[in-house]
Amino acid sequence: MKLLLKNATLVLRNGEKKADLLIDGGKISRISNNIEENCKTVDCTGKHVFAGLIDMHVHLREPGFEGKEDIESGSRAAVAGGFTQVCCMPNTNPVCDNAVVVSYIKYRQSQVNLCKINPVGAITRGQEGKAMAEIGKMKEAGAVAISDDGKTVADTNVMRLAMEYAHGFGLKCLCHCEDINLVDGGVVNEGYNSTLTGLKGSLRAAEDIIIAREIALAESLDIPVHICHVSTYSGVEIIRSAKARGVKVTAETCPHYFILTDDIITSFDTNTKVNPPVREEKDRLAIIEGLKDGTIDCIVTDHAPHALKDKQVEYNLAAFGMSGIETSFPLSYTYLVKTGQLTLSCLADKMSFNPSEILNLGAGEIKEGALADLTIADLSEKYVIDSGKFLSKGKNTPFNGFEVYGKVLYTIVDGNIKYKN
Repeated sequence: MKLLLKNATLVLRNGEKKADLLIDGGKISRISNNIEENCKTVDCTGKHVFAGLIDMHVHLREPGFEGKEDIESGSRAAVAGGFTQVCCMPNTNPVCDNAVVVSYIKYRQSQVNLCKINPVGAITRGQEGKAMAEIGKMKEAGAVAISDDGKTVADTNVMRLAMEYAHGFGLKCLCHCEDINLVDGGVVNEGYNSTLTGLKGSLRAAEDIIIAREIALAESLDIPVHICHVSTYSGVEIIRSAKARGVKVTAETCPHYFILTDDIITSFDTNTKVNPPVREEKDRLAIIEGLKDGTIDCIVTDHAPHALKDKQVEYNLAAFGMSGIETSFPLSYTYLVKTGQLTLSCLADKMSFNPSEILNLGAGEIKEGALADLTIADLSEKYVIDSGKFLSKGKNTPFNGFEVYGKVLYTIVDGNIKYKN
């Protein structure tokens, strides 16, 4: 099947280019001016075409927590957000710590047939931090990385062995960095606003200590490691210093960390409760600087959908997490590109090319012969985020009512239109 994109502005790794783009057999077959082909055509005049967005950190909840999200609803939300590939974390029920659960997720993806879903297997059995999971078998079944996301592997030697073992299978550890003993039940960033609200705070050090530990292991073992959802100014500096020394470390952050500060918790809106917590202005600015200078490689969502009952309780009892897969691109474009912090090409790298490179997904770039995974957006279209219209089951976002630019119009996977606005 052929598909022709006419009069497009292509967002390439080195800038933008106006051209037509022909898709044939699931791949980009030709990029040129004035292509004429007798096939389905999409007029992209005034629109930008990106390599399909890749979210390397989402929670699809299935199996086990389908009341919050399932693979079908999560996939619909993903393509509506412009994502052609997502990587789902293993904190399901049962935990994704074996080949059977990995295979189940891949089977469900084939049934739904919208975006590509890449399972992330658990580091330890049951995410209990004790014995390693079946890493090799999970890789054979389709896992693209391992993580105990939501928890830190407390035993440093277990973490060391997991990093070595996973590396032998060509997998990276995606590290949730949180010293749970130091967190000690904290639900927000420890600082002025935690004192003002009376909500128990969590120190930056709880995150930074584990970032430093994982980097120390990576440096000693000469093995790559990836740091999840960086939220602190000090964590950015630890990663920056490590990269300068040549440590094989990559890192990600989320829109809520470069847009919001912990001033939002004074509303006691449980949609602001997330882990790690939103922090202070100096942290927000450091995250932006880390994105600009390459310290932080990726923008992810940490999409964490919840049922209303999980959030409509008092703050201390509410579940952690934000639903973000349908808002990540417009928020990132509005607050990073329109403000002059990043170029369009740099944003595309953070949301497509770099995640693909880190996890060896073989995508993330517009060029002849590449996979025809593409996202078409109207960057001039302004709209207001309405969580009531989310395709995700999770309506839990602090960004409801925010005015943004960058409307996703089409999401194309393997040359097939999977979403049309």
